[in-house]
Amino acid sequence: MSLSLMPPNALVGLITFGKMVNVHELGCEGISKSYVFRGNKDITAKQLQDMLGLGASSRTQQQTQQQGRGPMAPQQQEVHNRFLQPVHKCDMDLTDLLGELQTDPWPVPADRRPYRSTGAALSVAVSLLECCYPNTGARILMFVGGPCTQGPGMVIDHELKNVIRSYHDIETDNTPHMKKATRHYEALATRVANNGHTVDIFACALDQVGLKEMKSCVNNTGGYMFMGDVFDSALFKQTFQRVFAKDANDEFKTAYNASFEVKTSKELKVSGCVGNCVSLERKGGNISETEIGIGGTTAWKVSALDPNTTYAIFFDVANQHTAPVPQGGRGCIQFITQYQHSSGQRRVRVTTCARNWVDSSNLHYVAPSFDQEASAVLMARVATHRCETDDNAQDILRWLDRMLIRCVQKVGEYNKDDPNSLRLAENFSLYPQFMFHLRRSQFLQYFNNSPDETSFYRHWLNNEDVTNSLIMIQPILYSYSFHGPPEPVLLDSSSIQPDTILLLDTYFLVCIYYGETIDAWKRENYHEDPAHENFRQLLQAPADDAQEILQNRFPVPRYVQTKKGGSQARFLLSRVNPSQTHNNQYMMGGSGDASAILTDDVSLQVFMDHLKKLAVSSNN
Repeated sequence: MSLSLMPPNALVGLITFGKMVNVHELGCEGISKSYVFRGNKDITAKQLQDMLGLGASSRTQQQTQQQGRGPMAPQQQEVHNRFLQPVHKCDMDLTDLLGELQTDPWPVPADRRPYRSTGAALSVAVSLLECCYPNTGARILMFVGGPCTQGPGMVIDHELKNVIRSYHDIETDNTPHMKKATRHYEALATRVANNGHTVDIFACALDQVGLKEMKSCVNNTGGYMFMGDVFDSALFKQTFQRVFAKDANDEFKTAYNASFEVKTSKELKVSGCVGNCVSLERKGGNISETEIGIGGTTAWKVSALDPNTTYAIFFDVANQHTAPVPQGGRGCIQFITQYQHSSGQRRVRVTTCARNWVDSSNLHYVAPSFDQEASAVLMARVATHRCETDDNAQDILRWLDRMLIRCVQKVGEYNKDDPNSLRLAENFSLYPQFMFHLRRSQFLQYFNNSPDETSFYRHWLNNEDVTNSLIMIQPILYSYSFHGPPEPVLLDSSSIQPDTILLLDTYFLVCIYYGETIDAWKRENYHEDPAHENFRQLLQAPADDAQEILQNRFPVPRYVQTKKGGSQARFLLSRVNPSQTHNNQYMMGGSGDASAILTDDVSLQVFMDHLKKLAVSSNN
C-alpha cells in the first residue's frame, strides 16, 4: 500500500533484521540477493561504504548538488541503484521480496526472547543514507515488533525471566542496558539530524520495545512515533496510511531537511526552543544567559516538518538601566524557515511580527493580551522538557505550583489573607484549571504508564499545535441525552449520569461511555424497536462524532466503548475531576446519581482552595 502512495521517482530501499541484518539488493532479475551483517556488531559508515561498494558516493552527491541536478542525478543512480531504486523500477521486485519474507530462521527456546538487532539495523540504515544522500531529504521508516535483544542498542537480554525496565527499575538504577543503549541511539540521532534525514518508529508489541532509549532518533529529527498492539490492526494501518497524506497538488504534506532561525530587535534575547529539533550552535548577540529548552543558539535543525508541527520559542527581555526599553516602541521577532519541499524545491519562508512594549507596572495593558490556552501548553512543554533532564518528578510539580502561585499573585485582585476575595480576570480564569489537569496528566504522572508510553505521549505534546496539545492536557467531554442537543460538559465526575452518554476525547483515545440506564435499555435492544427511534438516534450520535474525530486525527486514536462498571471505564474515571469520591459522595447535598470516583486524589475545588490561600498569604 505504501509503495502505491509514493511518487514514481521516490527512491526506496529495504533492510530486514532478526539475528542478522540484511540489506536487500533491488533490481536482481529472478533472484533475491542481500548483503548480511552481524547483528551483534556495529558497522561504521566507512565499513559500509567499503563492503557495499559505495566509496564514491559522497563525492558524487556533492558534485550533483553543486551542478544543480538534485538528488535524482543520473550518475548518482548508477552508483546506488543496487540498494536504492525509484519505485517505478523496483515496485515488482520489492513487492515480491516483502511477500517472501519469513520469520527469522534462528531457533528460539521457549524461555528466550527472539534475536532482534534493532540497533545494528538502524545503524546500517543511517550509514547507507549518510553515504548516498547526505544533506538531502530522506526518511527511515522503522517497524519494531519487540525490544532489541542483542548488539548495540540492546535494551533487554534473551532471558524471559528478566523483564524489561520499569520506572521502579529506573529509580533504583536497576537498568543494566539502558544507559549504553541510550548513548548508542543518541549518537545515531546526531548523525541523522546532521544529514537532514528523519527516523520514524512504528512500534507494535504487547510489551515495551525500548522507545525510551530510541526516542532521541525521532525527537531530534522531527519524525513520527507510533505505539500499538499489533501491526495487523486498523489502528496501525490507518495511521500508517496517513503518513503519506497528500495536498490538493498531489504532493506530500511534509517538508524535509529544514532549519529555522530567529532574529530579534536588540531589546529581546532568545532563551531557547522546546520541540522536536536540535541546536545548530549558531551564536549571536541576542542569546540569553537564561536557557529554556534547547538554548545557547538562534537556529535549530529540523529534519522534517508537517502542517501541525509547532515549536515553543522563549525570549528574555534585556532591559538594561543604561538603555531602557523605549515606551510606545515595538519589539520585533523574525523567523526564517528553510526546507526542501516534497516536490524537490528548496523554499524559504520568512515571518516577521512586532509587539508593543509596555512597562511591567502597567499590568492592565498586559492582562487583556494573555492567552491562557497557549500559556498552559508552553508550561506543559517546559515541564516535560525538565522531566527529561531531571528525574525527580516531585520537584517539577513543586516548580509548577510555585509558578502558578506567582502568576495568581501578580494578576489577581485580592485582599491580603482573605482567600474569598481573590478574583481573576476572564482570560486568566481557566489557567489554574489547566494546571490542575496538567499535574494529573500522563506527561508528569508515571503511575500506570510504562517509560515507553511516557516517551510516546511527550513526543506528540512537543509536536502538536495549541488546540491538540490542550486536548491532551485537559480532555474534552461531550454529553448526549434526551434533555437537549449534545453539549460539552465539565470534565468532572458530576457529569457522569445514568441517563446520559459521554464522549471523551483525550487525543490518544476516544471513549464512549454509556450511563447505567442507557446501558440497560441498550441490552434490552430498545434501539432496534421502531417505536424507540429517538433512542436509536441518541446511540448513533456519539458514534458518528467519534468517527469524525478518528478520520481527522494523526496518529489515529484508540476507540473504546464502555459502560458503568466496565473494565475500560477506567479511561474516563481516571481523567475526570474527582469532585465526588467514596469519601464525600453524599456530603454537601449530593444526590448520589453521579459516579463516585474511588480515589484519594484532591479535587479541583480543594486545589483551588489551597491556591487561593497561598496566593493571598502575606507570608509569600
